Amino acid sequence: MSTAAIGTEAMPAGELEAVQRIRQLEALITEAQTGSAPGAQTSEPQGEGFSSALAQASGSTTPVAYTSSTSAASEGQSAPYEALIEQAAQRYGIDPAVLHGLIQQESGFDPNSESSAGAAGLTQLMPGTASSMGVSNPLNPAESIEGGARYLSGLLAQFGGNTTDALAAYNAGPGAVQQYGGVPPYAETQSYVTKVLGYAEAWRQSHTGTSTTGTPA
Repeated sequence: MSTAAIGTEAMPAGELEAVQRIRQLEALITEAQTGSAPGAQTSEPQGEGFSSALAQASGSTTPVAYTSSTSAASEGQSAPYEALIEQAAQRYGIDPAVLHGLIQQESGFDPNSESSAGAAGLTQLMPGTASSMGVSNPLNPAESIEGGARYLSGLLAQFGGNTTDALAAYNAGPGAVQQYGGVPPYAETQSYVTKVLGYAEAWRQSHTGTSTTGTPA
């Protein structure tokens, strides 16, 4: 039951404070569900990676703690698509861990995911990009993974193999990365890159037992 129906008149100070906090939480949940975030920088370009309202609202670029439970949940969700990810990554010469991390951040491995901006599928390709990548049905997992891998491969080539810049371009658009000479100063994009790389590292360690430095996990 919503707290909106609860009267606050003549309520003890402690109870009133509790009700106010619950209302604030309800507002945050509603904002996250509707995709509206207070203070979101609407001037930021929206590229292929239409990240969550919560990430935009927080404005934080602090790396997320990727716990073993997070890794296990991701692994369970991605299991049906592991072969497709490996094959697409091999075809386009990209790191399967990065492609895995990108999909985890973009859609949470929900093949029917669609954003309010029009991005759709596992890799959240915008209609124009999907078409240019030969994707006729972005909600088809195989097509979406293929198109996302192909697009990411092109961005990696465009930015000299720099994974960070390529991911930023996937989210904010190549023009923004070129304009700023790297990851643009958008909280949403900076958070996006950090999260994708974090998911990629968690996946890599769970599958190889080593980190990017070669140190045993």
